[in-house]
Amino acid sequence: MGMGILGLGGHVPPLVIDNAQVAEWTGVDESWIVERTGILERRYREPGTTTSDLALPAAREALAALPDAQDRLGLIIVATSTPDQPQPSTGAVLQNKLGLSDVPAFDVNAVCSGFLYGLAVADSMLSARPAGLGGDHALVVGSDIYSSLMNRDDRRTVSLFGDGAGAVLVGPVPEGYGILSWRLVAHGEHRDLVEVPAGGTRAPLDAEAREAGGHLFRMRGREVRDYALGVLPKVIGEALDQAGVRQDEVDRFILHQANTRLVEACCDELGLDPARVPLTAPHFGNTAAASIPLTLRAENERRPFRRGERLLLAGVGGGMTAGAAVVRWY
Repeated sequence: MGMGILGLGGHVPPLVIDNAQVAEWTGVDESWIVERTGILERRYREPGTTTSDLALPAAREALAALPDAQDRLGLIIVATSTPDQPQPSTGAVLQNKLGLSDVPAFDVNAVCSGFLYGLAVADSMLSARPAGLGGDHALVVGSDIYSSLMNRDDRRTVSLFGDGAGAVLVGPVPEGYGILSWRLVAHGEHRDLVEVPAGGTRAPLDAEAREAGGHLFRMRGREVRDYALGVLPKVIGEALDQAGVRQDEVDRFILHQANTRLVEACCDELGLDPARVPLTAPHFGNTAAASIPLTLRAENERRPFRRGERLLLAGVGGGMTAGAAVVRWY
């Protein structure tokens, strides 16, 4: 018996931020945004919307895939780096909004790799659970509101990010299906490539920190690109080897949508046919931990996954972190 993805859900807020708006904020030409990022628009939350608010409809959609999913749920994991508040976890808040008291719930923060980390944790915990105890399904949600962290004067970052949530229901599938393997890595020596410096115990979010912009997102884009193109092929190769699957046997590659140009560069680096690599970045931007599950859902709507189809999920995130998972669809 393996653990597989049984349900998909996704949600983006209705407010569209197009490149004309980003150009107005930053003073850069719209053509520069398209040329450098391949992103046409992104979604922003309405004022007052929280990360758990975005997660809720995505979670409900994923749970609706099985009539008794809520009764069989043994775990809720929310991958986010923009939680509702420092504590309690957004997972606990979501659990309450779903009316699922008693079900263990917590957060995972591996920035844009967070969903893959959460999926690996869910696979491990469910696989270790003794048979017959119930609670053999897990809800894994990636939800982020990066509009709350954007420096609207910084064309290099505000052009990239949007808000959204994606969710999967994980549960038992026949042997040979489901999550065949996963590989996670972290490289803390590169932690300053992607960061929000203030707001923790190292740099409290006081007036001085706000004045310096310490509460806003920072990224060293070229170095992040180099990290992604160096590390991603390695973790993908290791996950494929562990699963006993060749790269040319993978039907579709669901990559983190950092931006369209980086996804294209990853395809070139790996020698992938772009037709096997769906894109949501042009219309959603980089939705951080929501990116992979949102793209899974969008691709399944465009062309439903077939039983036995092999998928490769992979991405990188702040930390720096990276991960890959091989899934045989059931």
